[in-house]
Amino acid sequence: MRWSVGIEAQGDRALSREEVVELADAVAASDGIASGVGSKRYGVTLVVQAGSRAEAIAKATEEFTRARDRAGLPDSPVEAVAEHDAVNGVEGW
Repeated sequence: MRWSVGIEAQGDRALSREEVVELADAVAASDGIASGVGSKRYGVTLVVQAGSRAEAIAKATEEFTRARDRAGLPDSPVEAVAEHDAVNGVEGW
């Protein structure tokens, strides 16, 4: 099953455009997008294959952590939400 997982982190400073672009580049292979230019709160949305919501969140969180490290962003607590990517749109939360 395909899942769309949104992950956000709260940093200690506002991120520059270049930092968010680095994060976007790091998640591009996972059909990911990044946001957070000029904000202390930044995040990504990733698409992962998983059998359950919990597995999707775990896989996406691992990918986010790798991407965050590759982009050189600080380690911050994260929040994640997953939704099932149904054939005709999004199904449930």
